[in-house]
Amino acid sequence: MRFPGRRHDTDEGIVVVRRPWPFWARFVQLQVGLFLYGLSAAMLVRGRLGLDPWDVFHQGLARTFGLSIGAWVIIVGGLVLLLWIPLRQRPGIGTISNVLLIGVWLDLTLHFIPYVHAIGVRWALMLGGIALCGLATGLYIGAAMGPGPRDGLMVGIANRGHSIRVVRTGIEILVLAIGWLLGGTVGVGTVLYALTIGPIAHVTIPAFSRGPVLREPPPARDRRRGRRGAPEEVACASD
Repeated sequence: MRFPGRRHDTDEGIVVVRRPWPFWARFVQLQVGLFLYGLSAAMLVRGRLGLDPWDVFHQGLARTFGLSIGAWVIIVGGLVLLLWIPLRQRPGIGTISNVLLIGVWLDLTLHFIPYVHAIGVRWALMLGGIALCGLATGLYIGAAMGPGPRDGLMVGIANRGHSIRVVRTGIEILVLAIGWLLGGTVGVGTVLYALTIGPIAHVTIPAFSRGPVLREPPPARDRRRGRRGAPEEVACASD
């Protein structure tokens, strides 16, 4: 799917400028994406074959300290958002909606997905949850109304001279390890998520893009040489 627009190469990265949809249409797309992400996370929880790193962390907190996994999604999102202040990151409507709503949709949809034992059904929930997360990511990020709190944290740290890929990997390994020690579910779903969510999102984000997309800035040495940086990093909507 192609949209009218043009590319600009800048010192900050590659900006693809498209004619944006009206605010209300992008807001609706944002909300649909957040709902689908909450549903996809609930499917992975019910599949019990492994969660994405941040949800391993959220589930570990829920099992250790009480409250629901959705409540911890909201609490952790709010705490991560506070870390934006020293990094001088600015939240958007999408950022605030992400913090407040994904956890709510996760807890609500969990009530409508039965606890199952059949391994075939659990695999279907896991695979469907990963695919749906990729779709939700495209809808949410494509609405161009602000990054998720976790993505904003990683970008803010990367803007201080670090590779966003290294920052992202380091943070996700840390929260995955803590979540696993607290009792979060790590399994084949965690591995499949890590291997497939990026390629899926690289298809869905351009397909649903309704506003400017900023790619990862190239390293300083590459800017001096006039070379482009690596392709943009993508993540699921909860980030």
